[in-house]
Amino acid sequence: MANAVANYFHFKELKTNFKTEMVAGLTTFISMVYIMFVNPNVLGASGMDKGAVFTATALASAIGCMIMGILANYPIASAPALGINAFFAYSVVIGMKIPWQTALAGVFVASLIFLLITVLKLRELIINAIPSDLKYAISAGIGLFVAFLGLHEGGIIVANKDTIIGLGSFSVASTWITVFGLIFTAFLMVKKVPGAIFIGMVGSTIVGLFAGVIHMPSSIISAAPSLKPTFLEGVKHVGDINTVQLWVVVLTFLLVTFFDTAGTLVGLATQAGFMKDNKMPRVGKALMSDSTAMLTGSILGTSPVGAFVESSAGIAVGGRSGFTVVTTGFLFILGMFFSPLLVVVTSQVTAPALIIVGVLMAQATKQISWDKLEIAIPAFLIMIGMTLTYSISDGIALGFIMYPITMIAAKRGKEVHPLMYGLFFVFIGFFAILNH
Repeated sequence: MANAVANYFHFKELKTNFKTEMVAGLTTFISMVYIMFVNPNVLGASGMDKGAVFTATALASAIGCMIMGILANYPIASAPALGINAFFAYSVVIGMKIPWQTALAGVFVASLIFLLITVLKLRELIINAIPSDLKYAISAGIGLFVAFLGLHEGGIIVANKDTIIGLGSFSVASTWITVFGLIFTAFLMVKKVPGAIFIGMVGSTIVGLFAGVIHMPSSIISAAPSLKPTFLEGVKHVGDINTVQLWVVVLTFLLVTFFDTAGTLVGLATQAGFMKDNKMPRVGKALMSDSTAMLTGSILGTSPVGAFVESSAGIAVGGRSGFTVVTTGFLFILGMFFSPLLVVVTSQVTAPALIIVGVLMAQATKQISWDKLEIAIPAFLIMIGMTLTYSISDGIALGFIMYPITMIAAKRGKEVHPLMYGLFFVFIGFFAILNH
């Protein structure tokens, strides 16, 4: 049996073994397990049942990891992505006043389209249509937005009627949990400690418990919370996707997840040394795995699932085959039975994780051609627009409307893909509907 598994995952060819792969799987899990506690907090803001989201997050992550490992044989884990979950909760549900059930239907429809374009091998067409600079700007912009959310959730940045926003009060005890967590997590990250974000959350929780700001849970282990409040809700509400505004939301779910996943996959494949002639082997299977995981997540009741950059921690300790994330998947299933810990993982505990992930995502800015104004202006509008409008879709719209204009001004209009001209009109329509 062991030999059959080793042969299936090509251990010999990849110069790895069971011990290395299992340690890598555990490392990846420790690095990304925070999503089980952060995701219910973020989606809970939209009115979704936190317990159901906790179970949906664990199951979607487990299934996504196992599909990627078994089908594509890559040590790349999947889970509900940070950033797009904030778009789901804060921009779509709270900002646009769309019921979470309808937003979940949007994720379901986007995942079906994602699956279709993967099967039809339209990946190159879509990736090539949107210039790489704007893809990097989207990734970085989501990072700034996520960090802003973290700073606000943690009480470091608050609303101020005189200056719009301002520094929070440090006389509030819970804010100090965020401050401690941010300093502690940053220290661990700089020291390159595996699982730094998770360890930082544990440290913040312990400080909060000792300070009396966070109350002890009644138990540690319990049966997994019921999926009933969210299961199949997205499928049931597909008929509600009946306005241009909602189709723009679906398009945003699709674009952000697609490009975030594609960028993460290529980045991790490069780190692990899988890239050949600047191409990723089995990329079709990898994208198929991710799109299937996204579809599964939408059925269970969570925001879009995508490849997790924290997989780099497992790859760094030697993970080279899909068995790494099969191990991670099993650990997510075990994690379902620790839901009582949700009460101690407050927004102040998860805030530093959001800020640090924002820093990691903002690193994409170094890839943007800032020396070319026709690129820099729309890229900057995407990034700052997401943060200051509190909406990822608004930021993308601002940049995508400006891009053809600046390119034409630079006499580079012929370089703009027809799809980008099409999106120019789509987003103008989007703004017209929003402000109607």
